[in-house]
Amino acid sequence: MTAGTSSFSEFLTQVAPELLPGRRPLPPGDFAAVSAHATTIVALRTAEGVVMAGDRRATMGNYISSRDIEKVFPADGYSLVGIAGTAGLGIELVKLYQLELEHYEKIEGAPLTLNGKANRLATMLRGNLGIALQGLAVVPLFAGFDVDAASIEEAGKIYSFDVVGGIYAERDFDSIGSGSMFAKSSLKKRYRRDIGTDEAVKIAVESLYDAADDDSATGGPDPTRDLYPVVMTATAEGSKRIDEAVVADVARAVIAARTENPYG
Repeated sequence: MTAGTSSFSEFLTQVAPELLPGRRPLPPGDFAAVSAHATTIVALRTAEGVVMAGDRRATMGNYISSRDIEKVFPADGYSLVGIAGTAGLGIELVKLYQLELEHYEKIEGAPLTLNGKANRLATMLRGNLGIALQGLAVVPLFAGFDVDAASIEEAGKIYSFDVVGGIYAERDFDSIGSGSMFAKSSLKKRYRRDIGTDEAVKIAVESLYDAADDDSATGGPDPTRDLYPVVMTATAEGSKRIDEAVVADVARAVIAARTENPYG
């Protein structure tokens, strides 16, 4: 009748370690070329919380392996997580992380703080180091609304990570993935600290458009197939996905503006 550990990943380590993504035995070698890779994610702080967006393309070498993959997910009721790197492993890691947060709340009777959630994700990443060194690396981006913050203006927080589980609090915005350099450059020009959610959604979609313009692994808006970025928010009202029709309208406006002025 003992409750046991509040960490579901630690529980798996004790009873079924082979179910953890990073504990699967692999033969020697580099497996990066045989797995689909997810690419660019962006996150911005707003006056109400945070906005996170991700493109829809996954690549395998020089091939497009998927045009409609989703890389941004709700971690829990007030936080979001996006993944770049090995796509299948990243999605599995997200599902395990969602369960980790749910399990903790059930055992402890209260949710983790936002900083505690970020630290749990960093711990899970460290457990994947072995297969990351074999080319199956996953790098997440985590953001959320801190319900314990002194004010709404301070509640939006963003955390980035490295492949060995290092965790870094970002001040205003961040991007991960192969197109991150171009997305960050776009964000740097457009971002203001007092922006609202609606404007942040437009800036996020535009930064992904800029990333796709220069990075072949990042997919831009695709009106022909009706595929647009996944955009989510975390505010005092909780984490939610922006309606795809709204994102489509924003993306079409960005495309129209670039048709008139291709550089900007």
